[in-house]
Parts: sequence; C-alpha cells; structure tokens
Amino acid sequence: MKHIRVGDLMTAEVFSVVSATSFKEVAKLLAEHDVSGLPVLDDEDRVVGVVSESDLLSRQAAEHPVTDAAPEATTTPGSAEEEVTAAEVMSAPAVTVRAGETVPEAARLMTRRGVERLPVVDEEDRLVGIVTRRDLLCLFLRPDAEIRRRIQEDILADVMGLGADAVAVHVVDGVVTLAGRLENRGQIAVLTHLAEQLDGVVTVVNRLTARVNDLVTTPPVSATHGPSAQP
Repeated sequence: MKHIRVGDLMTAEVFSVVSATSFKEVAKLLAEHDVSGLPVLDDEDRVVGVVSESDLLSRQAAEHPVTDAAPEATTTPGSAEEEVTAAEVMSAPAVTVRAGETVPEAARLMTRRGVERLPVVDEEDRLVGIVTRRDLLCLFLRPDAEIRRRIQEDILADVMGLGADAVAVHVVDGVVTLAGRLENRGQIAVLTHLAEQLDGVVTVVNRLTARVNDLVTTPPVSATHGPSAQP
C-alpha cells in the first residue's frame, strides 16, 4: 500500500542563506518571506544548520540582557547584530529528512527532536525542499471521499484481493466505519490494521463480522503423555 512521502508535501522553492549571511540580513529575509526559519548552506549547497526566529531572539537576549541600570550605549548600524553571521547563531547540525521518507516518519522525527521544520535533502545532503509541521497537518485534511476510495481500491481490491464493495466503508471527518461480513476473522484484523495505517485516517470503527472463526486458540497440551505409570 502506497504511503504519502515527504516529497509529496514538501515545498520545493526554499529560501535559504549561507554561513556568512549577516544577522541583519537573516532577520530581513525571515520578515520578507513570512517564514520562521531558514536552512543554512555551505558552498556546495549542503545543509549545515537552520537559523530561526528563536535563534535570533536568543542571541539578542544574550547580547542585551535586561538590567535595572540605564543603557550606556545604543545599537547603531554596523554594530554587533550586523556583524554576527548565520553560522554563529544557527542550530547545528541540521535535522534533515529525505524526500522518500513517509509522513509519519517525518512527524516522529520532528517530535523527537523538537523542531518545527525539516530541510529535505538528497543523497548528498543537498537541499531539495523543506517540510513544516503545518505541511504534515494538512495530511489530515484529506477529503473523506478520497480516504474511502483508497480503502476500497488500494486495500480491499489491490492488497486483499477482495471486491471494492466487499464491505461497507463510511468516512466522516477522517473517522472510518467498516461494516459487513468477511470470510474469516483474520481478514478483519488485516483490513482494520491497514485502514488504521492509511494516511489521513483519524480512527477506525470496526463493525465487521466473520463467517468463520479462524483465530481459535489451540488448547494447551497436557503435560502427561502416554499411559499412566503402573504401581
């Protein structure tokens, strides 16, 4: 069964900076393009880090701590912020992902590493796109009709070899309800599992029954074998 990949959701036109880009220019690009982070590239377009609004604010806070005393000097053009470069404030090494990774894998990586965006790189770590939390969340806005069609065609017909109308499939706001009768309980377990794994599905309500119970547990074998011992 085909899963949606990062490459299907990523933005291919990515705004980026190089290591030597100044603090001021980074801030300007973030504001102009209404993005919260930019990949930082080396001379061969490989991703070496990511610079975000949080990185810039953290640097400013370190440079200008809040005190009760009156400031002795004001920041002027050509001072600290302008001289600082992207390489000095970026988060490194960059947390990246490949275009062929699945969306759930990318979501787990984002959650585990606590990032809001992932630069997408090729086999040589060169930038090819970017994917954000917002991009991944859009997956759950998939139309109910499309989810229903994929269950019928991809799972029931292609994977399980059944008719697309073998069971009734109802989808409302990503909640899938399966109703009807299959040949055995093993098929029910497979269908339910595959539907739960389908991109865009929130949960699956199982109202299926089986003609044959093929999941009967084999009774335990007695520990005593052969004829009982003679006195």
